Amino acid sequence: MTSITMSARELDRYEVIQRLIRKEVNGTDAAQLLHLSVRQVKRLKRRVRTRGARGLLHGNRGKPSNRRMPTTERARIITLIKQRYADFGPTLATEQLMNRHRIHRDPTTIRDLLVAEKLWVPKRVPAGSAHRMWRQRRSRYGEMLQFDGSYHHWLEDRGGTGELCLLAAVDDATGKIVHAEFAAHEGVIPVFTFWKGYVAAHGAPRNIYLDRFSTYKMTQAVAVENHELVTQLQRATETLRIELITAYSPQAKGRIERLFETLQDRFVKELRLAGIDTVSAANTFLTETYLPQFNTQFAVPAAEPGDLHRPLTARERGELGAIFARQETRVVHNDFTIAFQKQWYQLTKEQPVTVCKKDPVTIEERLDGSVWMRLRGKYLAYTRLPERPKGVKNIPWVLPATVKPRKVFIPAPNHPWRQKIDLNIQKHVAQTVSGYDISIPRKL
Repeated sequence: MTSITMSARELDRYEVIQRLIRKEVNGTDAAQLLHLSVRQVKRLKRRVRTRGARGLLHGNRGKPSNRRMPTTERARIITLIKQRYADFGPTLATEQLMNRHRIHRDPTTIRDLLVAEKLWVPKRVPAGSAHRMWRQRRSRYGEMLQFDGSYHHWLEDRGGTGELCLLAAVDDATGKIVHAEFAAHEGVIPVFTFWKGYVAAHGAPRNIYLDRFSTYKMTQAVAVENHELVTQLQRATETLRIELITAYSPQAKGRIERLFETLQDRFVKELRLAGIDTVSAANTFLTETYLPQFNTQFAVPAAEPGDLHRPLTARERGELGAIFARQETRVVHNDFTIAFQKQWYQLTKEQPVTVCKKDPVTIEERLDGSVWMRLRGKYLAYTRLPERPKGVKNIPWVLPATVKPRKVFIPAPNHPWRQKIDLNIQKHVAQTVSGYDISIPRKL
């Protein structure tokens, strides 16, 4: 005896049709109970009388679908995934099959195939997970950027690269990756290099949203009590009138956190398929190839049109080297020397500003490695000493500012100023001659 598996819906239909056959209900009532037309109820009644309960089953029950994937194509997809995309998720595997092999299939189809072949396990949402409200995006492009660094084996240790730090900034309004580059670490110099290049190319954003890493914010108790103690990045952004917003949890700046989670899955595999094994090649591939494709696929339009990046003034562009430089304060010694990072510098006699002993001097260590010394807005002249100077006698009290002699400007004979003066003299003489006697009196 063959058993028949029926769904609850089919069992309900069978019961109503049996009542119709026993004339407990009429065709109209049966149609209303089953939410079908009277004609369809008649068909079901006829099929139950001839075939029994099996007549309510679909004709293709237990048969392969007419729209199933061909066996040869299925085998090819499984072979490609096992050979090249074994650790890819369904969506990314679908994109690679379409772009590289011209295989057009829906991601759900590839997902079912991966699950059946035990090549991918769906993630399960833990029970009782906290629900968080999404913060509304900013309305315009350039209004706020989220910035952070992610340490990861981005090149999967090819070429002996090891762990690298990817610095990235994403626009809050559009989700566009506005800039990204690889660096050795998340220190002051790499962060300054990142933002100097960005503001020079795009202008100054209104806000930057970041975490409480030591490069970005001082969290010590003494810094909390004294608000004048700021990090190098805080000092640089204040100069450019960029407001830093500090997040107190990863979820607060979730857009950049989710971006790194996506890149650690997608971008690592793209670098592997491209055969990239150096940091310079990875930066080139990231900037020229990957970011344009990523932004085209995932960026969204801003709620309101317009770009809120503030263009830099000519003076700010000229001072970018000083703004994005590590700045520290040193005191002029009695022999007019300055010590900085185990190196001694001797101030020369000719200076653009008067220098006194014990004057605090700002030392700028710029991104190119050069050292600049600034006092009251002027840059001092110095020479590098091979070692710490010995005691020197007859040292002056101050180094006076070198005053250049002022050059007196003498107009040329054909200068417009002279021509105008000559015309005025001629006019005055002509008026005097016409109205008065200008004869020169003789001396008595």
